[in-house]
This record gives sequence, C-alpha cells and structure tokens, in this order.
Amino acid sequence: MPRPVHLIGAPTDIGAADRGASMGPEALRVAGIDRALRAQGVEVVDLGNLGGPHNPWQPPRDGYRHLPEVIAWNTTVHRAVAAALHAGALPLLLGGDHSLAIGSLSAVAQHCRAQRRKLRVLWLDAHADFNTHRVTPTGNLHGMPVACLCGNGPPGLIDLGGAAPQLAPSCIRQIGIRSVDPDEKRLVHGAGLDVFDMRFIDEHGMRETMNQALDGLDADTHLHVSFDVDFLDPDIAPGVGTTVRGGPTYREAQLCMEMIADTGLLASLDVVELNPAFDVRNRTAEVAVDLIESLFGKSTLMRR
Repeated sequence: MPRPVHLIGAPTDIGAADRGASMGPEALRVAGIDRALRAQGVEVVDLGNLGGPHNPWQPPRDGYRHLPEVIAWNTTVHRAVAAALHAGALPLLLGGDHSLAIGSLSAVAQHCRAQRRKLRVLWLDAHADFNTHRVTPTGNLHGMPVACLCGNGPPGLIDLGGAAPQLAPSCIRQIGIRSVDPDEKRLVHGAGLDVFDMRFIDEHGMRETMNQALDGLDADTHLHVSFDVDFLDPDIAPGVGTTVRGGPTYREAQLCMEMIADTGLLASLDVVELNPAFDVRNRTAEVAVDLIESLFGKSTLMRR
C-alpha cells in the first residue's frame, strides 16, 4: 500500500512579489485535492494550515524582503515536514509562495542524511530561483530558495536542517525554466545546476527531458518534486503572480507527471505559487489538482 499523504497548508505570500498566494491552500482544497488523491487509493490526512507572521508588506532591507518573517514561516514548515517524514508519511506542502521550499527541502535533506538515502529534486518552475541578496532586483525571497538550499543565503535559512548547504547542486534538476535574471544566470552556471529549459524541451521533447532528469534513480532514492504552478503555460494556468509565456502545455505537463509517477519513488511534494487573486473560477487550482493526481498514478495510457 502507498504511504499516507499528509496535507500541510502554509497560507502565506511572505516571500512573493504579489499578495494572494496565501489563499493557495484553500483553493487546492476547494478543487478537491483530497478527493483526487483518495481516488488513486491514497490515504489522506489533512493536517490543516500552519500559522505564522502576517505579511508586513515592507520594502527590502539589506537585499532581503521580510527576512525575519520568511525565517519564521520556513522554520514552522521544516518542523511540520520533518514530523510527517518521521511518521512514515509523504508530506505534501500546499503553498504559499516558493520561499517555503527552503523549509520543506531542508527537512527532506536532513531526513535523507539520517536515513543514508540519496536525494533527487525535480524543480518544476519558470524561474531558476537562484538569486541572492547581492543580485536580486526585488529582494523577494521566493526568487532565492534554490540558492539558499545550496548554501548561498542568510543564516536562519541556509542552516535550517543543519550545517549548510542543505542540497548539493548535483541532486537538483530544474525543468521548464524560461525566465532568469542576467546575474542569476551567471550564478546558476557557476553552481553547475542541471537545467532543462524550455528551449531544451522544445528541441528534445518532454519525454527525453524526463528521461534525462530521472536518469540514475534507484530504489534507494528519495524523489522530491517542487512544483511551482508558474511552471505551466499561463494559457492553462493564469492563477499565478509571476506568469511567463511559453511554458509546458497541458499534455507536456501530464507526460512529465506520469513519468515521475512511473518511477514509484515520489516521497515528498511542494505545490506553490497558486494565486487565486489572479485566477479565473479556480481554473488553475483544478489544473494543478489534475496534474497532482497524475503524480500519484492517474494515467492516460491505454496501451497494454
């Protein structure tokens, strides 16, 4: 039997450029995320929403916007995800903005070190999220989580799961990238991240992209998916604050999710940056839930 899924809501837009991602967890619940997972034979435990500081909506200070509040939220997320993993569950973080992945993945990385398991992270996103306080054009921490997890960020975030870095760049595969700031691009290249950008997907197709991104996995690998909804083309997913045209189509996204499900190794998941304030009749939440269902085994495959 599959492990139970613990839904963990983190209703905050503390690290984002726009207000509204704090409503993401409820939009996913309204779209029926629990029913969709149960339809795949998964036991679902909804732990409700975590609490944290309100969004003060202040300008950046020393290159970071809302840093104390982001640290507080990520510390709470870290503890909740760690508790779910300790209980033998699959933590599904319902965001909230993508800065929350610092807390989520620091707990996952800490768990993998304790269990002596390998970790593979699939970062599904329009953005590389590798800015730092020195190069960020905004100070918004939802543009910095990968950098923080790789050890380039402020104390309180880079050391949530122990001594920094939490992740080695070699364990990360970024998919769907199409918007990277110039200085950020230099940092990504310097770190040696594996990036399957939209040109790669255009040239090689989603099937080959996923074959390469999933290469080397085995039964001793913990597979974490960090799914930023702006990974999708805004024509099918308008309900995000940072839309970037030219993302994966619905069919490409379905194939991506089904190939991840085929591994049988999914062990933790973030779903972030859903912003109902920009959505149309909860359409983006419904698309996200449909794709999450595919991550857990729903298949369009008809051949034997």
